[in-house]
Amino acid sequence: MLEGSILQRLDEAHRHGKRPLNLGVYYKNTLVALCHALEDFILDSNNPPLMVTAFQRGKWYLEEADRYNDLADKSNHVVIMATPDAGFDSHPTSKKENVSLVDLKPEDPVAEEWHLMILSPTYTAMVLCQELSDADYGNNKPQKDLERKFYGFWTFEPKLVRETVELAIDHIRGYDPKLAEIMTTKVAKMTAESGTRQRDDLDAVVSQVVKYLQDSKKTLHQPQGSSFQGFKDLDENIVSNEMQAFLRMAQLLDTTDVSNPMAASEVATMAEAMSQLLDLPAWQAKRLYLSALLHRVGLPEVTKSRNRQSQAQAETLDHSEFLPKASVLRVMPQLEAISKILIHQREAWDGSGIPTGIAYDAIPVESRILCLLADFQQKMKAYKQYSLDKNPAAKALEDCHTLAGKRYDPKLLDALSLLVMGMQQGMTLETYRPKIATGMWLVDSENARKNKTRSS
Repeated sequence: MLEGSILQRLDEAHRHGKRPLNLGVYYKNTLVALCHALEDFILDSNNPPLMVTAFQRGKWYLEEADRYNDLADKSNHVVIMATPDAGFDSHPTSKKENVSLVDLKPEDPVAEEWHLMILSPTYTAMVLCQELSDADYGNNKPQKDLERKFYGFWTFEPKLVRETVELAIDHIRGYDPKLAEIMTTKVAKMTAESGTRQRDDLDAVVSQVVKYLQDSKKTLHQPQGSSFQGFKDLDENIVSNEMQAFLRMAQLLDTTDVSNPMAASEVATMAEAMSQLLDLPAWQAKRLYLSALLHRVGLPEVTKSRNRQSQAQAETLDHSEFLPKASVLRVMPQLEAISKILIHQREAWDGSGIPTGIAYDAIPVESRILCLLADFQQKMKAYKQYSLDKNPAAKALEDCHTLAGKRYDPKLLDALSLLVMGMQQGMTLETYRPKIATGMWLVDSENARKNKTRSS
């Protein structure tokens, strides 16, 4: 990691904290698809953002200059950092009043980074990366542009995006103090207005990210794309980032819920324990764990309006047989089974639930487990926060038992009772946030299950 770079400074600030960065390795075409999806959503957004970019080399900007002309028309301000080695300061885009160029010195470590930061009251996103060094590549130096790899991360998290934009402003201050002050004012104004964040924006941009990644993956299956040794790794890198889009969305939903900021992680931890109590096979336990991490993303009431859906999301949902229509997870084929589980997580054992009113064993067992655990977790959290009861787990379990045979499967309540008994006797359930950049094992486990089913 380059000393003094924005990525290095951000990593240093988080390395010893509670929330270290989820750093990973990305192929160039994965990053191109990610950046294009995040940038193009600006064209559909109703809130003009502040956009800050850094190009690894000035020449790459010329390939994007025309696109940035359109993006500038929909943005509050666009700031571009790059070395002045390609003469793009003469391109028409750079002449726009709301476009500012920062000519980086060749020795500046930021000149070797690839950054995209988008900040508005309703939509935040960021890609922050550096190309692997010659030492990192070792004997596997890329022979083609397609094989180039970058180290970093991407996120939708507003606080992290604002923190990084502030680091960029601090860096820009050494080149253009006046621009830095203008940017500081704009960030403060957008932060003050951030309470108007719309959940539908997040749904739509995640769908667009997945769609762009899927389109990028299709090009790999062309003869020119599949002719190099790293084809399989690149293919998996794209699928991994599709999964990351949903996991990041789920994590953001948690962090923005001040009353229950660890809901998904805690439900997932309990789901792991329930899997052992119920003796579920490994593939089903992993599927349940992933469903628990994503359970807030897949709630039936999510995305009530189609007005803020991206075109990619709308097209996918129109051709799906599952209900409810709002499930954003169905844009990724590998999550078909997960989508079905989450769609039915609000069903009731006696058939009085939503969205389809199915009952008893017709409800997927993972859906029944999620329904019980999500409700139990919320009740336990409420008793901890608003009650003097010394045993919130027992009290929450008691509440759940009043709905045995109605909302909840009685057999699952027996298993939850054993889990609560263990907790009362000193058993600890360690809750942790998964490392998002390494989530492929969750997809692989589902694919392995499908392959095993087909061959049997």
